[in-house]
Amino acid sequence: MATLLIKTEGLENQLLELRPGVNRVGRSPDSDFVINHSTVSTNHCEFILSADGVFLRDCNSTNGTCVNGSPVKEARLLAGQTVLVGDVELFVESTEANVVIPEYERPRPKPPVVLPDGAMICPRHTQAQAKYKCTHCCEIMCGECVHVLRRKGGNPLFLCVLCSHKCELIQTVTEKKKRSFVEFLQDTVKLRFKDTIKKLDSKK
Repeated sequence: MATLLIKTEGLENQLLELRPGVNRVGRSPDSDFVINHSTVSTNHCEFILSADGVFLRDCNSTNGTCVNGSPVKEARLLAGQTVLVGDVELFVESTEANVVIPEYERPRPKPPVVLPDGAMICPRHTQAQAKYKCTHCCEIMCGECVHVLRRKGGNPLFLCVLCSHKCELIQTVTEKKKRSFVEFLQDTVKLRFKDTIKKLDSKK
């Protein structure tokens, strides 16, 4: 972690361990690092720690901020440099930024329940039928899960709740197979044959 060591007599050996982001230095009790010295302004300067290193920014202080003896308004700091905040001397021990981004794995829902007719139940809403399927990650979801993007002058776009890719409607109703002309004739002949048999039986 980036650190600066105060070397001024009376304040010496105080260590400033910078946190990622903006670190405010001054006499104000609201500062991240309070330095009670007559030459330090209420809001004197800021040390900005990022993955690119440590940057120093003077906040229009009364007595100014210097790096290796040169007044600066903004500067990138290097290990081994000396920073003067007013008359307070800080030694830059390290500028390394150990920024750790925790891994986050989104919990995936359980596989959907498939009903006898082929319809599926939404993994998140067990009382709702799944109506949409993602074209990218194949996740299924109901109307409450899917994100709807309404476009002016066009049809709404349905987006996946997990990956935000496009979703399509799940075909849950199986269309009846259309009969061919031959099948239609066969059914017609069978019907007429049955009618003829009934008429003959009635004459007996």
